[in-house]
Amino acid sequence: MSNDQEVPESQVETEAKNEEPVGEVVSEEQLLQEPTLEELNQQLAQAEQKAQENWDKAVRAQAEMENLKRRTQKDLESAHKFALEGFAKELLPVLDSLTLGLQAATGDSPEVEKFRVGSELTIKQFESVFAKFNIETIDPVGQPFNPEHHQAMAMQVVEGVEPNTVVNVFQKGYLLNGRLLRPAMVVVAKASEKPAEDTPSNNKQA
Repeated sequence: MSNDQEVPESQVETEAKNEEPVGEVVSEEQLLQEPTLEELNQQLAQAEQKAQENWDKAVRAQAEMENLKRRTQKDLESAHKFALEGFAKELLPVLDSLTLGLQAATGDSPEVEKFRVGSELTIKQFESVFAKFNIETIDPVGQPFNPEHHQAMAMQVVEGVEPNTVVNVFQKGYLLNGRLLRPAMVVVAKASEKPAEDTPSNNKQA
């Protein structure tokens, strides 16, 4: 029997139909996949815009972090500086009482002298502690009146003293790290009121 068998004509036609034009299909896919120059430029512009937006977000986030860091640092410093504010305010009346008691202690008896010495020593200890924690005394006799640190209790005419000068202090004031704890209560000099001068009469008789 011969090995060369004839293939039926119908089978040849079927196989020919099933064969796809490979070269032509690849060319169409390549044509569809390859973007144009305009599309590439558009994609590049979009990518650059997105990159710029992300960069702006990163810069803003960094700035916000720096601001938050500075605010937190400032708050911590403020809390550290003024943590004793309430406690210091409570101590001021105690110091006032000691000072008033010392001023009222008159006489030459040994008991009065001991009281004066003890009060002066206690007041000095207060002042030493205040200085250690940056509590400053406001005692502005002879200084110009400062409404930020002084509270005027009265005004009076004082000869030889410039107006608006503090001439007496009823109660000392205090600052804590530059912040006002209590204003000084003071008496302020004012200008003397000159009497109105008599004006000559305009109705002069001829």
